Amino acid sequence: MSALAKEQGAINLSQGFPEFDAPDKLLKHAKKAMNAGMNQYAPMAGLPSLREQVSGQLEAYGTSYDPESEITITAGATQAIFTAVNALVKEDDEVIIFTPAYDCYAPAVEMAGGSAIYIQLKCPDYRIDWDEVRKVVNRKTRMIILNTPHNPTGMCMDENDLKELEKIVEDSDIIVLSDEVYEHIVFDGKQHASCARSPILAAQSLIVGSFGKTYHLTGWKIGYIAAPEALMTEFRKVHQYNVFCVNHPLQYAIAEFMKEDGGHVAELSSFYQKKRDLFIDALDGSRFELIPAEGTYFQLLNYSQIVDADDTEVAKQWTANPGIASIPVSVFYHNPIQEHVLRFCFAKSDETLVKAAEVLKTL
Repeated sequence: MSALAKEQGAINLSQGFPEFDAPDKLLKHAKKAMNAGMNQYAPMAGLPSLREQVSGQLEAYGTSYDPESEITITAGATQAIFTAVNALVKEDDEVIIFTPAYDCYAPAVEMAGGSAIYIQLKCPDYRIDWDEVRKVVNRKTRMIILNTPHNPTGMCMDENDLKELEKIVEDSDIIVLSDEVYEHIVFDGKQHASCARSPILAAQSLIVGSFGKTYHLTGWKIGYIAAPEALMTEFRKVHQYNVFCVNHPLQYAIAEFMKEDGGHVAELSSFYQKKRDLFIDALDGSRFELIPAEGTYFQLLNYSQIVDADDTEVAKQWTANPGIASIPVSVFYHNPIQEHVLRFCFAKSDETLVKAAEVLKTL
């Protein structure tokens, strides 16, 4: 869709990347590191200084992770997820995935020889039905993959969801892989429901984070994964041979910036909530139906009152005319479901968001 948007000269609210740059101090730290000669291999598990910063940040959720043995820096969240699945899932294992789902989960499971078991989140609120989860859990269930805040829907799990998950995995060998890349982008006073908030879940979970999402650096492809030592040991056995290590100077830059962070993380939710609200307010008077996103930087819009057509075709047509690019939500399902919903990224300048809303209001 980004390629089509470029071809058509459309406003691009499709692919999830910010239209603005990272904090200037962070970029200066990267330049300093390169000039200082930090251009050779980093330690396999990541720079100790960065792992220490991640550990300190995770303590806010109530769980302490040993930087030496329980945190690994990864080449983005996608690599962390792929490596975790391939380290811990074997042939004939079953992995529960909630759809619509980010597109890297199922391929990783299939490459590991496992089977994806899909549970559909229902439009419009996309909450998890834990009774459905209990029905599919069996002796073959090896892993449950979570994503909160959720891409593409913007749904956020809550404390009750964590309690329901605890009941399912406690006293079992089920591993939870929790994709929490939007952990710092949660709206309306909600609290991020990290698996690290639960001692039961933390003991059986691998938690994935993304510096790209937090610091507007999606092109740096640096993330992290945190897990108990036993799980991390298995993770690193695969990580060592499919990545070995991650960009050295950029790890240093992030670590230094985290040490002196003057409020970037604390202000991130309010920063993006203002953009969400600006976009929604600017759509007032349009024919779209929406529920404000609870987190992430994506907003779903239901176009049922405008046209009755396949969302993929609508997304393509509207990219050409009137010139606004989005992502059809049906592509996030294993079997495409037509709910007439498109995903729009609001990690853009205020000017772009207002302009995009004006275009959408013409439909």
